[in-house]
Amino acid sequence: FTGGSQGIRRGWEGLRMAGASARQMLREAAAQAWQVLVEETFTEAGVVHHKASGRSLGYGEIASAAAQVPVPEEVQLKEVKDFRIVGTSRKNVRGREIVTGKPLFGVDYRREGMLFAMIAHPPAFGLKLKSVDDTAARAMPGIKDIFTIKTYKEGYEKGYFDTDAFPELVAVAGESTWQVMNAKKALNIEWEPIADSTETLNVFGNKQTVHIPAGRENTTDHIAEMEKMAAGPGEAPRRDGDPETAFQTAAKVIERTYSAPFLAHNCMEPMNFFAHVTEGKAELAGPTQAPEIMEQTLSARLGLPLEKIEIHLTRMGGGFGRRAYGHHMVEAALISQKVNAPVQLFYSREDDMTFGIYRPTYQITYRAALDADNNLIAFHVKGGGIPEHSVFPDRFPAGAVDNYLAEAWKIDSNITIGAFRAPRSNFTAGAEQSFLDEVAEIAGKDPIEFRLELLERAQNNPVGENNDYDPARYAGVLELVREKSGWGQEQPGVHRGLSAYFCHNTYVAQVLDLAIENGKPVVKRVCCAIDCGIVINPDAATNMAEGAIVDGIGNAFYGAMSFKDGVPEKTNFDTYRLIRMNEAPKQIDVHFVQNEIAPTGMGEPPFPPVFGALANALYKATGKRHYHQPFLGEQRMLG
Repeated sequence: FTGGSQGIRRGWEGLRMAGASARQMLREAAAQAWQVLVEETFTEAGVVHHKASGRSLGYGEIASAAAQVPVPEEVQLKEVKDFRIVGTSRKNVRGREIVTGKPLFGVDYRREGMLFAMIAHPPAFGLKLKSVDDTAARAMPGIKDIFTIKTYKEGYEKGYFDTDAFPELVAVAGESTWQVMNAKKALNIEWEPIADSTETLNVFGNKQTVHIPAGRENTTDHIAEMEKMAAGPGEAPRRDGDPETAFQTAAKVIERTYSAPFLAHNCMEPMNFFAHVTEGKAELAGPTQAPEIMEQTLSARLGLPLEKIEIHLTRMGGGFGRRAYGHHMVEAALISQKVNAPVQLFYSREDDMTFGIYRPTYQITYRAALDADNNLIAFHVKGGGIPEHSVFPDRFPAGAVDNYLAEAWKIDSNITIGAFRAPRSNFTAGAEQSFLDEVAEIAGKDPIEFRLELLERAQNNPVGENNDYDPARYAGVLELVREKSGWGQEQPGVHRGLSAYFCHNTYVAQVLDLAIENGKPVVKRVCCAIDCGIVINPDAATNMAEGAIVDGIGNAFYGAMSFKDGVPEKTNFDTYRLIRMNEAPKQIDVHFVQNEIAPTGMGEPPFPPVFGALANALYKATGKRHYHQPFLGEQRMLG
């Protein structure tokens, strides 16, 4: 599973053990070949050496013999100081193939006799298939078959990644992509409203009941519904001290509300997958983040044992959580099974952008209470969304304030949502960090010092027992970004915004430098400090941070999906604005805290804080606070 920045985080110890075991087995094989004691051998740069005789064998020369050596029950792991590969930058071994356009991705996959397929889904959430007239489409050249498919069987208990926006679809299979696309347009499909329903999800062993309401939803209604929910009581997963009294007796109370819209993933490579299903076997190939999870789903849907399902992984043109949901893999398999041929299912950009699995829409309200000396004495966060909330009750500043209250609410929807690069954090970080900056300003304190004071309290005299962050590591990235960014050294015409956030077990602080040129905001530089434990490959980690920062700035400025009568109002890049090359930061500097802590997340943590850094820099530049994303929307200029 590739998601949640868990690849290295969860695999670290296992990979170390595997590597150390393999090294020991190679030494054993070499010692047997030389008829010497294994203790007399050592390894270096892919070679086993016998110091006394000067003999050596490359790993490749003895790999076959080493494979016959019993796997050792215990091995000696290296100390961090002895690492020779971990911690050094390595080039992507397929980098040249990527930049020269070699066929590495799912859409490039080909097989002899392969057909192409597309699916037609309802044009609006809240609709389902009623009937289809495929007479005209069937008569078109190259079309092999047209039929309906149900992604999951009736009564199937879905897992977390079994989300399907529309349970019944129309499939079109033919000899070429162009023929299939034209036939799909020729379909005459009638849709009808869905009814209220519920379904049970098995979320990694925990059963959850999900209500799916009928109706065709509107963004304007969503906003009104969230305002209404925000005004009422919410569930309170955490309460410390007596926040109500603290707010009543405070010298100052600051209250601000933030919101953000649905977002589409918009992976560079739209959804696609190859499948060849025969009577006793299913072979699939393509880009997915969750092959093992989807193997189980495919087994249940196709009625095949797990050992009869093979999934070959291609490179993926972006995932960001979208490719953890494998409905399109099931669709490809069902189509192949029906037409009795190898098939590549592909989504158009419009299919991809309108199928769902969006980042939810959120709203959150923060309140802070200051005493007469401008000390923070109470903090209240109350957040919700459609159809989930974004509140992390045990994260900073929980644990740093005597009186603290976290509340959450949510509104059901038939618009399907899913994991989106740093789920929930991708909204909360920007809102929280914008609010903390405003509180710091009202308190008359430097933004970094204000945060460091709170973290010192959380470190030395924490409130509560469930705080899920390390204050010292949090403070460490703030101190590092202060040093590396030259915080406090103002430049004419450059406006600086700060943000710091913890998610996926990693700490990130950023300082964003912004200028206004011809009325347009220009991001000059982003300085980023990261504590992700041991950095396996600094160059790759830096690349991930750079990509996350650019992606975050683009979504903060422009990202938004809206709905009218259940219909997604944006269907392609002519209407869904993305960041452009000339809008990317002119400079990104990434610095890592050096320590010997086991590696934590890296792909997602640099993404959320840039929303707050950008909002705070925009305020410095314009004097206007930005409470609602996207900050620019369809505007190209400020004002």
